[in-house]
Amino acid sequence: MLITSRRSLTGLDATPALSLDVLPVADAIALFTRVAGKDRVAGTPAPGRRRPEAASARTHYRGGVITVEDVRRLASTLPRSSEHLIRDRVKFRVGSIVYVAFSHDETLMGFGFPKEERAALVAAEPDKFQLPRESDMRFNWVVARMAAIDADEMRELVIEAWRLAVPKKVYAAYVSSAGPHRVR
Repeated sequence: MLITSRRSLTGLDATPALSLDVLPVADAIALFTRVAGKDRVAGTPAPGRRRPEAASARTHYRGGVITVEDVRRLASTLPRSSEHLIRDRVKFRVGSIVYVAFSHDETLMGFGFPKEERAALVAAEPDKFQLPRESDMRFNWVVARMAAIDADEMRELVIEAWRLAVPKKVYAAYVSSAGPHRVR
């Protein structure tokens, strides 16, 4: 039996946990073929490829959509940044201030952004950005669709959100040590 989940599963308390690493692509396809059947796999796009109707709505990054792992690689380089799993959602914080958070399905990325400017951002690119849910409107927060942003844009959004959460001297030290290529 193969069970994958980030959530705690009830009824399995006595079952020992076994942590597995990521399968190589060829092994993952072979396993999926055995489980789902050849017919199901035949209709699935090859790794890194998308169905044509989905491709037009997405900005491609190294053959795919920006992922949590891409954000994690960037956030791990930012001073005072830490990753947390809160209510089964990946979030990045500075102290107790969340500056980036992902939806459960990891298709949406919420990020710190000035309240005064968010309506203009969403109005300018409604296919890319959306307002946060009603309960989050009181915060400096906007939501981006992961499939609609590219690597440079993700980098800019994450660093700006982080900048809002750290003291000015921490950001200044990061900029001076990073050089012109790392910070926009």
